[in-house]
Amino acid sequence: MNTYNTEDVAQNKLLILYILNMSPSKFTNAELTEFVLDKGYMNYFILQQYLSELIEGELIEIIIEDEVEKYSVIEKGIVTLELFQSKIPDRIKQELINDFKIQELLKIKETQIVGDYYPKENDQYTVNLKLIENDETLFSLYLDVSSEEQGEKFCRLWKDKTEMIYQKILNIFIKSDN
Repeated sequence: MNTYNTEDVAQNKLLILYILNMSPSKFTNAELTEFVLDKGYMNYFILQQYLSELIEGELIEIIIEDEVEKYSVIEKGIVTLELFQSKIPDRIKQELINDFKIQELLKIKETQIVGDYYPKENDQYTVNLKLIENDETLFSLYLDVSSEEQGEKFCRLWKDKTEMIYQKILNIFIKSDN
């Protein structure tokens, strides 16, 4: 005997769509399962069944991101969510919004990109470019520049293109013959 009625089924599927759509980062199956079970929204088997049905119904898909399978809501799922989002209790939606805001703040705190410059003697400036992850400095580079404008430019470029600059510097050391 099925203990879930059709309204519960629909609400739970909408809840999954809402979680996947509102989350600041994509979930793997393990991450989504842990999140939903911790919240007590539904049990493991029901969640897995609904995920399969949402994939079959072409409301979500599995994408590869950083060589890991993650869930993504696709157009049909977004339209469905827009039409029926009111079926999800406001209390649950607000709880999820708050959780995702906290997640976003923690993510920001985890990785910090710092670019500072300060004056030296003889109208020169020292630029310090840092990449910090979980309060640990992964990369720090000090440069002397001849003007405040150069210091500003270096810091701006560092903040805008951190990943590319960091990768290029690492590649120089990795590919070095010496």
